[in-house]
Amino acid sequence: MDKKLKVIVSGGGTGGHVFPAIAIANAIKNINPNAEFLFVGAKGRIEMEKVPKAGYPIEGLWISGFQRRLTWQNVLFPVKLISSLVKSFFVVNRFKPDVAVGVGGYASGPLLQMAAWKGIPTLIQEQNSYPGVTNQLLGKSVDRVCVVYDKLERYFPENKIVMTGNPVRSLIVELKGDRTEAITYFNLNPTKKTLFVTGGSLGAKGINEGIAEHLGKLVAQNVQVIWQTGDSYIDWAKKISQPYGDAVKATAFVDRMDLAYIAADAVVSRAGGTISELCIIGKPVILMPSPNVTEDHQTANAKALVDKNAALMVNDDEAKEKLLGAVQLVLFNDEKRQMLSDNIKKLAVTDAANQIAKEVLKLVR
Repeated sequence: MDKKLKVIVSGGGTGGHVFPAIAIANAIKNINPNAEFLFVGAKGRIEMEKVPKAGYPIEGLWISGFQRRLTWQNVLFPVKLISSLVKSFFVVNRFKPDVAVGVGGYASGPLLQMAAWKGIPTLIQEQNSYPGVTNQLLGKSVDRVCVVYDKLERYFPENKIVMTGNPVRSLIVELKGDRTEAITYFNLNPTKKTLFVTGGSLGAKGINEGIAEHLGKLVAQNVQVIWQTGDSYIDWAKKISQPYGDAVKATAFVDRMDLAYIAADAVVSRAGGTISELCIIGKPVILMPSPNVTEDHQTANAKALVDKNAALMVNDDEAKEKLLGAVQLVLFNDEKRQMLSDNIKKLAVTDAANQIAKEVLKLVR
């Protein structure tokens, strides 16, 4: 009888890391139904909730990022790192994985490094045009690096790089349902234009403040808004949106992203891993890159689409002046809408999770 394949998957911190990780695990399971999985995440982060919901066990490490400004949290960073390396040692020893997969985020560093030190085949997935610090450090130790953007030989050994695209949740790739169902789910008006605003699972200050500035004018133009605010902003957003009644649906987190995409006539989003979903959805999009990321990599991600006439871009500090005009353009200019939609669809990669799963299995063989 063949030995059961054991896969450890590590990383997270945001939905942009967690959902690709789950998509990779699902793709491996489709190829090898008997595979056994263990996820390793950071305590208190989104993966500790979302991974068990997807049907996989998870263990948490006491780990967080190193802050680029002076903060008391940095005093604890070495302690957390050593603690996480020690726990990773015991997790790897106990689970005995045949392969370890990292998707970026705090937890993937200690776990993947420990797996590499122990001679276990290792693979990391990099979603951005500028790799995060964790993946840059791991690139020297791991066996394979799966990427979305080209020209990453500056950061990883060229012989390790495989272009795969970014894994997307199966419910997005296999988008099912019609607009009537989606509009009903969110209790919206089928005769109005719908804008879906998402700053990701953690929320985005620049997007939220930009939308808040223009809510009144949008509602006056018969636009309704599905507004994913993130936990930190939900109370504030509900208070701001209250005067607009059912025209603004403010929610901390959207569980049915598939229906939000179907309902939307256009989308406002950050420019991280979500870009891969937006390419598949094919709706006109306004990208607002986060200014708080390493080397401003989200701006590079966004420009890659803007240069192909596949998206519009508005920076956080321009939102008060430019966001309303951009939204009006993608909602009411049919020629612009169609051009953006056609061009972004050309960039879609629908089988990235499967490609990465195959690379994982190659390492095991």
